[in-house]
Amino acid sequence: MMIDPIERWLDAGNSIVVAPGWRGSGDEHWQTRWCEQYPELIRVEQRDWDNPRAAEWVAGLEKTLDHAPGRTVLVAHSLGCVTVGHWSALTRRAHQISGALLVAPADVTRDEAPDSFQGFMPLPARPLPFPSVVVASDNDPTCTLDRATALAATWGSELVPLSGVGHINVDSGHGDWPVGVKLLRQLVRKLGRMN
Repeated sequence: MMIDPIERWLDAGNSIVVAPGWRGSGDEHWQTRWCEQYPELIRVEQRDWDNPRAAEWVAGLEKTLDHAPGRTVLVAHSLGCVTVGHWSALTRRAHQISGALLVAPADVTRDEAPDSFQGFMPLPARPLPFPSVVVASDNDPTCTLDRATALAATWGSELVPLSGVGHINVDSGHGDWPVGVKLLRQLVRKLGRMN
């Protein structure tokens, strides 16, 4: 029987840190379900999920990483991806991150973005200092595929475009999101070989 690459990664003393987006990830969200499936995952907690402040969210991610042992993989969704972008430009501990899975990044510059997203602009225009994969949909109401493609290029990320999956959240029908589990397994398997 094949050992789950995620289990192998965690059993080796490494970490996977889950960074939810705006309003957190509710009980049915794939991030929450993954944390139930893999209890060793570490979840970022923010003081205020509904009224995000960029500096506070970056500090929340940094604080969470204080408790993440070994090599760390980030799994971010929506505004969590943007938070990772800001954090990586400010932190001195990016070396702790082995890689990141950035799912459905939010476009904070779009006209319909909540006012609280203004504090996340401008986005740092520099590559992430670790391997990353951006997963984006061609019908995400929070970020066009063109914009997600541009973000992936800026961050130096591999782009995985998906068709018709919306914002890859509960509203678009993604609970367990097995495709995402497969992508995470591929990433940690690849990172494991790089060690």
